Amino acid sequence: MSVQETHELLLRLAGRLSDRQLWRFRDWLSAGAVDAVARALPLTLLRERVGITPTESRLLGSALLPAGADPERLNALPWVDEITELDYTFSAESPDWVSLGDSVAVVLGALLRGRPEVVEARSSWRRRAAAGSVARVVLVTVTGDGTRLTGELQRVLRALGTYEPAVEVLPQGMDLPRYHLAALAASEPLVAEGHLVPS
Repeated sequence: MSVQETHELLLRLAGRLSDRQLWRFRDWLSAGAVDAVARALPLTLLRERVGITPTESRLLGSALLPAGADPERLNALPWVDEITELDYTFSAESPDWVSLGDSVAVVLGALLRGRPEVVEARSSWRRRAAAGSVARVVLVTVTGDGTRLTGELQRVLRALGTYEPAVEVLPQGMDLPRYHLAALAASEPLVAEGHLVPS
């Protein structure tokens, strides 16, 4: 259970930790190294001054304490009632540099097609609200735990040249954070409807 809870916790921290930090934590988790996440994540949250919600505090305690997290570091994390603002905007329109042919989307679509656990696969483009670089956010809804699929998709994206992949594998029925709701609202399918699972 701690692996699934840790996966949910990392989902809830999307947009508040960097892609580099999140993909490392998710890679460790997909390899079963919950103890490594338990040691490093609270320190990262403290260093980055990331406030946590009551739900996230509960997940930190139930998932990471049994895996060896430092209780003093967990107690030192600042609290917020809720996450009200996003530092990002999302768009379904791809940047000019991928408009001539999106080979990454083709590979991801082929990888996800036919998997019975995949309910939906979408993609959105994220930009910092002020300005800055554009990044693809991959959004996959699954039945059950998405930890291993997250690791797999991250490794594929890194092999294709995305060194800090933003992969959000969402358990079906999860109460989604604002970040994911905004990304989904401005997304387009990676796999044509009806082509995820062969009939």
